[in-house]
Amino acid sequence: MLVPLIVAGLFSGAIPQAGETAPDFTAKDSTGKVHTLSELVKQGPVILAFFPKAFTGGCTKELKAYRDRYADVQKAQGQVLAISMDDAETLARFKADLNAPFAFIPDPEGHIVTAYDVKMPMVSVPKRYTFVVGEDRKILKVESGSDAIDPNGAIVACPLRKPTGAKPADAKPAEPQAPATK
Repeated sequence: MLVPLIVAGLFSGAIPQAGETAPDFTAKDSTGKVHTLSELVKQGPVILAFFPKAFTGGCTKELKAYRDRYADVQKAQGQVLAISMDDAETLARFKADLNAPFAFIPDPEGHIVTAYDVKMPMVSVPKRYTFVVGEDRKILKVESGSDAIDPNGAIVACPLRKPTGAKPADAKPAEPQAPATK
């Protein structure tokens, strides 16, 4: 009787989907800098790139592609958080090896991986998933498996935002002020 429940548990999941609210988290990256998703999305879209293991073929290919396309992410005022269950030291070496300009988040206990329900059954490795998270933590796009290796879909899903302080195109110029007299 317990076996069907275990099997059902392996295949049922609550992986967040487009249109849903992304689970919030606060985590330190491999350099010790703290990142809070709900704060980051106020600055622009956030691409959460969950990857199985540092220094492996598919993960290296995926994260090199994000490195090579990072200027496109920045044009959308976005950022990338690369997340795995590797420890901070391993991710620091991987980030340096790739010369990646974005944050690598170690999640060795799997708190973030579990919140997004992307942990592989019975092993401490996340599945390859990418979530594009916009304002108010709304998930704009989800990709998985080999689709998540190519960053193009995630980058295209980043909404274009006006630079901070930008005036709407139809705004009237300010009226000149008369100098103050004493």
